Amino acid sequence: MPNKPNKPKKCPICGKPETPNHAPFCSRGCKDRDLLKWLGDGYRIPGPPADPERVDSDGDDS
Repeated sequence: MPNKPNKPKKCPICGKPETPNHAPFCSRGCKDRDLLKWLGDGYRIPGPPADPERVDSDGDDS
C-alpha cells in the first residue's frame, strides 16, 4: 500500500499553512485571536446555568 503524502496542516483560524513557531496557527495574530476567543467565552458550550446550591466550592464532602 503506497504512503499518502502528508498534507500541510492548516491554521484553525484563517486556513493558511501552520508555521512551526506558532503551531497549530500560522502567525502570532491568529494565536492571539484564539486566546481572546477563549478568554471571552467564545468557545462556551450552551446550556443552562449551573445551580450554585449544587456547586461544591470548598471540596468538603461532609
